[in-house]
Amino acid sequence: MKKIIRKILKEDRRQMYLDKIIHVIKNDYPLFKNMELYGFYDQLSEEELIYIFSGIFGKPVKIKVVGRYESNGLGIYDENGNQIYSERYDGDWIKREYDENNKLLIYEEYSDGYWTKREYDENGNEIYYENSDGYWEKREYDENDNEIYYEDSDGDTIDDR
Repeated sequence: MKKIIRKILKEDRRQMYLDKIIHVIKNDYPLFKNMELYGFYDQLSEEELIYIFSGIFGKPVKIKVVGRYESNGLGIYDENGNQIYSERYDGDWIKREYDENNKLLIYEEYSDGYWTKREYDENGNEIYYENSDGYWEKREYDENDNEIYYEDSDGDTIDDR
């Protein structure tokens, strides 16, 4: 009985430790680089890393190597195979969000502060695009999904309505 209690207490302490890592690292980008810097990365099993990153992103995730070259790094993917975070070994990172159907990219944020935002109609056509430089585009489509209107922040307009 004492062995069972010790095992449970040990598991509870480990769980608390992992939850504290989630709390500490959640908004501390670049995630992988800082996990290594703080000494967490080498102490954790793959299962524990997946638990931590699932806690950070609020959903189950998978961790994969991104690319084949030294400048590439690690990616975090959701259950639908969407890359929701990637980080190069030099610390540059990209964070992505997808629509409620987990198919269309709606937001990207880069480590240098640059971001993009997209909106889509019910057919999956991009109807709005905006970036952190202030550039934007608006589009309209007909019932056959043909683009019939385009306008951007540079003043370019195409109107085939």
